[in-house]
Amino acid sequence: MRLYLVRHGEAKPKEEDPERHLTLRGLAEARKVAKFLRPLGLKVQSIWHSGKPRAAETAEAIAPAVELVEGLEVRPDLAPEDDVLPVTREIQRSGKDLMIVGHLPFLDCLASQLLVKDAEAELIEFRKGAVVCLDYSDDRVWRLAWMITSEIL
Repeated sequence: MRLYLVRHGEAKPKEEDPERHLTLRGLAEARKVAKFLRPLGLKVQSIWHSGKPRAAETAEAIAPAVELVEGLEVRPDLAPEDDVLPVTREIQRSGKDLMIVGHLPFLDCLASQLLVKDAEAELIEFRKGAVVCLDYSDDRVWRLAWMITSEIL
């Protein structure tokens, strides 16, 4: 099973846009990520996102670059400060490849919880537009498979 964790692209400041839609740069970051992912031929059950505009717009930009079995899914439990344990359990139960487009500190805590069972470990620096691929192996352990950032694309 593979899990792809994607941090949303650059968003407008709250003072300029209270809903925090992506900036033009943020949209370009998401499109760069999609361009990188397309030739990998990824197939995921669905792309989960928080429903916040910056996450939704990033997910929508990436969706055409991957094969989706069920499509995009808005999840109320992916907000920046949400507890990662319920989502961790649901990922494990699903047994399917998934992509989650979200926010900090949630993504960092989720990755840390899966990798070392300590949500506070702060193992990965999720830059805007970053994709982290975690692999759940036959020995029932999560491992970091690869990571890219929009800067290196």
